[in-house]
Amino acid sequence: MAESIAGAVARLKRAADPLGALGRGAVEAVCGELGHAWRDRTLDPATTVALFVQQVLHGNCPCSEVRHPGAASFTPGAYCQARSRLPLSVYRSLLTRVVDAALPHTREAGHRWRGHRVFHVDGTTFSMPDTPGLQEAFGQPAAQAPGCGFPAAQLLVLFSASTGLLLDAAAGPVYTGDIGVAAGMHPHLDRGDVLVGDDAFGTYAHLALLLRDGLHGLFPVHHSRIVDFTPRRPHCREGKGAVEGMPRSRWVRSLGRDDQLVEWFKPKTRPAWMTPAAYARLPGSITVRELRRAVTGPAGNAVTLTMVTTLTDPRAYPAEGRRSLVDLRMRRRDVETNIRHLKTTMRMEVLRCKTEQGVRKELVVFGIVYNLVRVVMLEAARRQEVPVARVSFADAYRRLRHARPGDVLPPLLVNPHRPGRAEPRVVKRRPKSHDLMNKPRDQLRKALRNQGKTA
Repeated sequence: MAESIAGAVARLKRAADPLGALGRGAVEAVCGELGHAWRDRTLDPATTVALFVQQVLHGNCPCSEVRHPGAASFTPGAYCQARSRLPLSVYRSLLTRVVDAALPHTREAGHRWRGHRVFHVDGTTFSMPDTPGLQEAFGQPAAQAPGCGFPAAQLLVLFSASTGLLLDAAAGPVYTGDIGVAAGMHPHLDRGDVLVGDDAFGTYAHLALLLRDGLHGLFPVHHSRIVDFTPRRPHCREGKGAVEGMPRSRWVRSLGRDDQLVEWFKPKTRPAWMTPAAYARLPGSITVRELRRAVTGPAGNAVTLTMVTTLTDPRAYPAEGRRSLVDLRMRRRDVETNIRHLKTTMRMEVLRCKTEQGVRKELVVFGIVYNLVRVVMLEAARRQEVPVARVSFADAYRRLRHARPGDVLPPLLVNPHRPGRAEPRVVKRRPKSHDLMNKPRDQLRKALRNQGKTA
């Protein structure tokens, strides 16, 4: 099984082959580095990882189906035990190695924005089986009655904007704030990289951390922050002297129409996701750039964007035009497409494992498979001379699933260029009209039995 996967993508002939990170020698080397010992058995670490990858490639099929494609002789229980024997650190290390082998693409000029690598950060959720352990680890949405819902996790993902590669995916309890996890993803970035996200990441503390690490950010201004582009306008500080409706940032310099440098002051209230010591080390103020532009939204509607960024040079980073800050911000919706590929195309919306460690391992393997699909797309884009965003993710996913050793990578489907395309988020096929489960199952069974007695 491991050899068939490696042969499927070995034809890419890259100097750094991402599939090399999943070969038998690489998996055993990772286990040795992390101090994981294993016995010589049918389901050794390399075979277990290969089967896990194949399982996700086949739509995250049940464990009882995994043994059929390779005609291997093991039980579903033995396979589950083999997966659980491998530490989570082994799976994470393999994901890191796959990313490290594929990330050199982002250093090419064609994958940079004005000399910078750009990354998208965003949050989403996924569901899992209803077990006591998962309920305790992740919780469930408050709108669901006890015994009637499923545990859910908040997931923060970090993608390369140009290649779509997934660098990291951090899962936490369902009501975990995205901003509290974002700072933990900074080590994946290099000095000069640009992070693009929604307004949850445009806080003083997060921007100060980006500047400290030599990184850049571009985010919408939070709706509660007052932005005024009047030159030399008055301002106030947080606290007793605060005036309602007055900006709490000091105007520094005008850079053009609705474009200015301002000084943000450190809030007196520490964010809950930072320790007192870490917050105390932040500077008393930071200088950032605020700008506002009217743009056309994806549905053809008029949208006003008010943004904050650490890219303060208006000549190096113009607000409008080709490869501008506004253009960079508008491309942020690509992250939603990447998340849809993970959750819908690859069926990651509902995971199968019934323990916290199992869920986290399953999530990492989804990231590995997703990145392997992206590697196939990058190679197809190079050969077919089209942007990688135009290559069909679903077609690359199917190709990777059915490839065999020695196969030649055929031309993949190329999606038509459809700028401004917008589709409503609706479902045409009606679900079956069963009642929703609004009481625990034992109560519903009791009511059903009582109904039978009175009939």
